[in-house]
This record gives sequence, structure tokens and C-alpha cells, in this order.
Amino acid sequence: MLNMYRVIDEIRHVGLYDLVLQDVQRITGKEKPSEEEVKDTLQKEPQILRDYMQTTVEYNLSNIHLRDIQTQSIDAECKETAEKINANLALLRKIEKYTLDFEQSSTLVLIFSVEFFVLFSVQYFIVLLDLKAYQWYIYGFFALSIVWAWLFAKKERKKYETNNALYEKKYEETLKLIGELEEKACLNKKDLYIESSDEHI
Repeated sequence: MLNMYRVIDEIRHVGLYDLVLQDVQRITGKEKPSEEEVKDTLQKEPQILRDYMQTTVEYNLSNIHLRDIQTQSIDAECKETAEKINANLALLRKIEKYTLDFEQSSTLVLIFSVEFFVLFSVQYFIVLLDLKAYQWYIYGFFALSIVWAWLFAKKERKKYETNNALYEKKYEETLKLIGELEEKACLNKKDLYIESSDEHI
């Protein structure tokens, strides 16, 4: 559901994707690769496109470059399918963050940050507040927080795996439904493309 013209334009001109552009520059050997050169590079090196997609999701943007179908202006026989597509698109946007690797997600960073804060607090209470008499209770609390963090991380990892699988399933289903409506001449997928993001600075 990527608009490849938009992808190419953003790689060439949006600072958010500078690291992706650097990979394209390295492969093409040109500081300012043309649209065609970027397109060819993306076809030859699928990892670069994956890097673009990951960067997009990391910054809470979407790789779903399709707008919802205006169901009020569509034929009655296609309306139910169009509504299903819209529901799928909404779900895909909602769970898209789960397409990131859990190890590179903000959730894991948050867990580590909380544990670092707890460790710092443990040292603060024991050393600076001179609570050595209670140090085993405090260390016990820290140990419990590690167990909690491990269990929470395990639960979140499962959540990522489940939602990632759901994303893949709904993504394929939505593409198939859009194809069906195109065959019935109810819509043209190109008309649904969102040409640019208002959220890029």
C-alpha cells in the first residue's frame, strides 16, 4: 500500500530519510540520484525499502499511503466491500507499530529506562540516605522489579508477534479486496493514494 512515487520523493527530499538516502547514494555513486535511480535501487536492494518503512513507523508515521474510500459515492454493490476495506485500513494504521522488531521498539527502551531509574533509586536510598540497615529490603524490591520487567517484556513481545501476524493477514486481505473492487470498476487504487504527508517537517 506504499505509493512508490511518494517513497522516492521522500527519500530524495525529506531529511527524516537521510540515512536511507545515504545508502542509495552509496549504491548509485551519485550525490543526487534521480527518481529513476532511486526506483532501481529500491528494486535491487529491498532492504533499503524496509529501512524506509521502519524509519516511518519509528517516527509514528504510516506506510499505509491510502485514504479511506468515500463509500457514499460508490455503487451499492461495492459498498459493503468498501466499508470492509476502510475498517481494515483503520486497523492496519492502529497496529502498524507492531511491525517493528520488538528489540528495536520504544516499549523495550521504556522497560530498560524504568529499570535504570529503579537501580539509581536503590543506590540513592542505600548510600545517600544511609539506609544500609534496610538494604536487603531495598535490593529485594529491585529484584522484584527485574522479575516484573522480564514478565512485562515477555508479554509485550507476544503482543508484538500476535499483532504483527494480524497485520500481515489484514494487509493481504485488504489488497485482495481493493483488487476485487478495481476489477468491478468501482474504484481506481491510484485515486486513493495519499501523495504526501503533512507531518514531515
